[in-house]
Amino acid sequence: MVLVAPVAVLALPALAVTRPAAPRLAPNTVSPLPSYVRRAEPAVVGLRVKARADAPSSQRLGARRAGSAVIFDARGYAVTVTYLVVDAETMETQLRDGRLVPARLVGMDLESGLAVVQLEGEGPWPVATLGDSRDLRAGTRTGTVAVDEDDDLVHAASMIESVRRFSASWEYMLERAFIVAPAISSWGGSALVDDRGRLVGIVSLRLGDAPYVNLAIPIETFVPVKDELIAAGRVTSRQPRPWLGLITSAGDGGIVVDGFNDAGPARGAGFRRGDRVVGVDGVRVATQEEFYERLWRRRAGDTIKVAVRRGGDERVIPVRSMDRYTLYRTTSP
Repeated sequence: MVLVAPVAVLALPALAVTRPAAPRLAPNTVSPLPSYVRRAEPAVVGLRVKARADAPSSQRLGARRAGSAVIFDARGYAVTVTYLVVDAETMETQLRDGRLVPARLVGMDLESGLAVVQLEGEGPWPVATLGDSRDLRAGTRTGTVAVDEDDDLVHAASMIESVRRFSASWEYMLERAFIVAPAISSWGGSALVDDRGRLVGIVSLRLGDAPYVNLAIPIETFVPVKDELIAAGRVTSRQPRPWLGLITSAGDGGIVVDGFNDAGPARGAGFRRGDRVVGVDGVRVATQEEFYERLWRRRAGDTIKVAVRRGGDERVIPVRSMDRYTLYRTTSP
């Protein structure tokens, strides 16, 4: 008995030496993608759209369009940007596993610039986790994930450069938008995700000059209305905004008329390119944001009195506004 203990003690090192080594993962089984990309990637799909060649939007955007969409619902619903799907005749999605799946238009929110499409079939569909964009601020680290025209994954580590109001020429304004840097080349409909891979925005535009930045629409604008878009094809809980179809630019010279939507009432109302918008319904406006704020206080169908300065003269042009949803099919037939 005295000899057993020393023998056992001497045997322990030998047992430790002969213990099998932990298996090593082969390099090709370890994804090189950042974790936020791996979590978001399955739900990001390529979107190919064919629109009517004679549609007004095709003159500006082309009849064939490509971008991304993000599946947010297990029934195959995906969110993208409206300009990809407006006037669409056919749509097809490509999933990351290689499946090619037809899709149909379910609804559009022209105020936010977001649309919902549905993949056709039984699935199963990978679904992105919806995050909360309300607390995001300048300096927040994000990621951008998209599919390019060759159906390859495109991604970048990004950061929110600023959070601000954003207005654009086509009677469009977001009260809160994300300016994201760096921009990626395939921005339309791409996913803006947080550091945990949760969807916090949809990238819509590329802005400025090189090095570019992206504009992202916060997911907070989408979550409260997504069920309405699925059920009704548009947001029915809001009054439709009055729409003129006036295209303007904003700068040091104020609000300048640059053109007209072919289907809008402003085209035949008496405006000219180069007119400077200075008032709406008797209230002076100096910026594009002020112009939209005054315009949207009225109802669709109201006659809006727009004051413009042309040369040294000022004149008031009455325009019978309209609900632009009457022009666009918001769901597939």
